[in-house]
Amino acid sequence: MSYPYPEQKYWGEEGEVSAIFRPATTPPNIGESGTGKDATHYLATTDTTRGEFGLYRVEMRPRAGGPKKHFHKRISESFYILDGSVRVFDGVQWVDTRKGDFLHVPQGGLHAFRNDSDAPADMLLPFTPGAPREEYFEQVSQLAHASEEERAAFFDKHDSYFVE
Repeated sequence: MSYPYPEQKYWGEEGEVSAIFRPATTPPNIGESGTGKDATHYLATTDTTRGEFGLYRVEMRPRAGGPKKHFHKRISESFYILDGSVRVFDGVQWVDTRKGDFLHVPQGGLHAFRNDSDAPADMLLPFTPGAPREEYFEQVSQLAHASEEERAAFFDKHDSYFVE
């Protein structure tokens, strides 16, 4: 199957200065980097990419766990392992990844991930098209005392549908 280039979005003739640089020394948006704890870096948000994609770096502590099997109706999600081993569910089976492994999950694809190893892991999570995942990352840990209705509304708002 062949896909055309996307619809034109820039109509100028000279180009413009609009690049956004994020140095490697930028601290994570959630958590503390390099401390053996979980951390999330907002590399490219929906706002910075004008809704085209979102890109996040996730640092996971040893035995960090992760979300249960789920799918998204409106966004695709991918996983690129930068370091360590993340256990990913590809819709059929759990796979122990290693540095350089990649998993793409289109809309509707069952998936999950967790760090079952005794070492930290680091991965990139791209989402397409862009979605405001920052609110999800910042608030999902606060659902422990939420009602079932509140949880369902939160996950529906953030396009996350759990199957187990």
